[in-house]
Amino acid sequence: MQEYAAISSRKNMHDLSTLPNLNIALVQTILMWHDRQANLKHFELLLEQTKDADLIVLPEMFTTGFSMASKTLAEPENGPTYQWLQVQAAKYNAVITGSVIIHVADGSHRNRLLWAQPNGEVLHYDKRHLFRMAGELNYYTPGEYQMLFELNGWRIRPLICYDLRFPVWSYDIHHTDLLLYIANWPGVRRHHWNRLLPARAIENLCYVAALNRVGTDGNGLTYTGDSQILDFQGDTLLNAGNAEVVFSSCLNAVELAKYRIRFPVKLDADKFQLL
Repeated sequence: MQEYAAISSRKNMHDLSTLPNLNIALVQTILMWHDRQANLKHFELLLEQTKDADLIVLPEMFTTGFSMASKTLAEPENGPTYQWLQVQAAKYNAVITGSVIIHVADGSHRNRLLWAQPNGEVLHYDKRHLFRMAGELNYYTPGEYQMLFELNGWRIRPLICYDLRFPVWSYDIHHTDLLLYIANWPGVRRHHWNRLLPARAIENLCYVAALNRVGTDGNGLTYTGDSQILDFQGDTLLNAGNAEVVFSSCLNAVELAKYRIRFPVKLDADKFQLL
């Protein structure tokens, strides 16, 4: 397994003292089943509540719900949702991210997180761990690379839903400041979600922001939200419960740096290589 990361210019994990705080907005909402236009209209209204955010987060497969109809619903790599995200990122002068079903030029279908920046550039991360129990691996191709994006100097690692269960994939050597999970995580397994997220924050000495959806999808699965933001000790800064809500938090870079210096667990971490 080859790893790729868009590394920031920061030289080490403690070089946080000059960074601004990061304002993040998470949009926890229902999704209309297989209806891109209805979902995009709905999100346009919700985005009006995200003023002053540096980063705006939308759910996994936010235009369709978590669907295996990849051939029917897939968009081209620079398709309508890609372009919609570019427009919204420029309008709000913020990075906007969420995942979409994409038909790639090589013929594969990907559960692809798009990272749209205000300058029009769009980066991406393809979901690595495909949810076997729903047959996702039969309809999508897994991603091959970890990604690390920079925003205002912050190192941010995007991951998608089932990725949460795999701590090796969540961990990297680049000293992530914020692990970002987007999901369609059913309520029947909400206790797994609520236990794994603090673990990822604690073991990686970083903030965690996790966005789930609410409502019921076309397969009859119910989603209970529990979107949340946690600090580097796994303590909850915000939890959205099961409400349809836009919520935000300000992440403090100086406090993160102080904690890492005071409790440098990563100096004793085991070395490993992804294969």
